[in-house]
Amino acid sequence: MPAAKEPTTDVAIVEDNAALGAGLRKIVESASDCRCVGVWTSAEDALRKIDAFRPHVVLMDINLPGMSGIEATARIRRHLPDIQVIMVTVYRDHDQIFAALKAGASGYLLKRSTPEEVRQAIRDVRSGGAPMSAEIARRVVEAFHQPAKASEAEEVKLSKRETEILELLTKGLANKEIADRLDISVETVRVHLRRVYEKLHVHSRTEAAMKFRDSKEDSRGPL
Repeated sequence: MPAAKEPTTDVAIVEDNAALGAGLRKIVESASDCRCVGVWTSAEDALRKIDAFRPHVVLMDINLPGMSGIEATARIRRHLPDIQVIMVTVYRDHDQIFAALKAGASGYLLKRSTPEEVRQAIRDVRSGGAPMSAEIARRVVEAFHQPAKASEAEEVKLSKRETEILELLTKGLANKEIADRLDISVETVRVHLRRVYEKLHVHSRTEAAMKFRDSKEDSRGPL
C-alpha cells in the first residue's frame, strides 16, 4: 500500500514589495506540501479575498500601506480563527512583534530568514507550534506575570477538558502533543480551543494562555 500523502497547506502572502512577494511565493511553492493561493499587496485587498480562498496560513508583512498587518491580523483572527498568521518583518522590532502576537499572530519570521526557515515556520504553525525568537518568547512569559485587569479576572465557565487543554497550552505544548497527552484527536483539540477562544474573548493561543494564567494568579490572591 502506498504511503499516505502529506496534506497540502494552502498559504497566502500579504506583501507590498513585489520582489519580496515573488520570493516568498517561490519559497512556498518549492515545498511539496505547500501551495500558494495568492499574493496580495495590501491588507485591504487581503481582507476582501481571504474568505474566498481560505488559506491555512498567511504570511503577513507587518508594515503595509494603509491598514497595518497587525490590524489585518486581528480582523482575520476575529472572523476566521482557524487561519494561522505568521508576521513577516525586516527588523526585530519587539514592540511591534509583541503587538502582533497579542492581535492573534501565531509567530513571526524575519525577511532575511532562509527558505528552509520559512517552510519550517509554516509547518510549525500547522502542527500547533509558534515560531518566535527567545527574546519574544521571554516577553510573552513576562506578560504572564502582569497583574490581571478587572475585566479579565471575571470567572469564565470552562469545562474540565477545556481547562486541561489550557493547562497544557500554557506549558508550551503543540496541538499534537496535547492530543497525545490526553488521548484525543488533534481535531478534537482544535474544536475545544475554538470554544475556549470564544469563552475567553481571545483570538490566539498566546492570548488564551496569558488570560488563563492571569485568572489563575488572580484567584490565588497575594502570597
